[in-house]
Amino acid sequence: MSLKVRILGADSIGVRSMATIVEVEDYKILIDPGVSFAPRRYGLPPHPLELERLEDVKESIREELEDSDIVIITHYHYDHYLYREEDVNLYKGKILLVKNPRDNINVSQRLRAHRFLVKNRVAELAKRVMYIDSNWIQVGDSIVIRGSPPMPHGSDGTRLGYVIIVSVEHHGYIFMHASDVQGPISGRALEWILQHRPTILLISGPPTYFAGYKVSEEEVIQGLRNLETIAQRLDATVIVDHHMARDLKYLEYLEKLRRQAKGRVVSAFEYMGAPYEPLEALRKQLWEEKPPDSDRALRG
Repeated sequence: MSLKVRILGADSIGVRSMATIVEVEDYKILIDPGVSFAPRRYGLPPHPLELERLEDVKESIREELEDSDIVIITHYHYDHYLYREEDVNLYKGKILLVKNPRDNINVSQRLRAHRFLVKNRVAELAKRVMYIDSNWIQVGDSIVIRGSPPMPHGSDGTRLGYVIIVSVEHHGYIFMHASDVQGPISGRALEWILQHRPTILLISGPPTYFAGYKVSEEEVIQGLRNLETIAQRLDATVIVDHHMARDLKYLEYLEKLRRQAKGRVVSAFEYMGAPYEPLEALRKQLWEEKPPDSDRALRG
């Protein structure tokens, strides 16, 4: 294959992240260079193992960011880009493709985008800044990077704002990064994915662990149905992770998808050949097995 895809961080590997490297020809493209953890889960703070994994992945992202040619930010949630002042210079000289910071964006993400691009001077440091919403750019002779129209961060009308599905295309191969579409729950996101027929799709599955709590059961069921449609209709490698990997029943959902799939359905840990370590989902168990390191947990 003419595209090489490496996932730097994922929930099934211990952190909240969808940071991904795409290497094609002589270019290195980094999508969503961010990582974070849940401040509370089961009423508990992050376990020391989560904090260690976070620092390891963050350091990997920093190294890859420094060495990348093009950086893509699909939206302004903190697990999708490095935003602190100490990381600002890593964006210097990069071609930066970002979600439009003013249109189709909720208030919190608009403020974060302004702080990142303007106050922290990232827009000045970058070689070029381009809004990727409903847009595309050709790189070299045969690479096309394409952005979808703004898609809901979950269901239509959600208060969580919008994200951009991005794809990297080269000689008929398409890698698609469907960040935080949560299933997808939205039919618009489903149609976009099916229309553009990726060879490899990395997608955030529905937040099944929030069903009936922060997300309605109907929305989660719709996300699962749309994900099943993708698995059934695309002859592709479908990597399902992020929100769905925070559920202890995650592997059961994947197995059901595999039985229906036309192509291949895997998790990020399987795709990368890494151990299965969903540390957030296992947080209660981890704290029960190891006495609390309260100082470190507070620092997190």
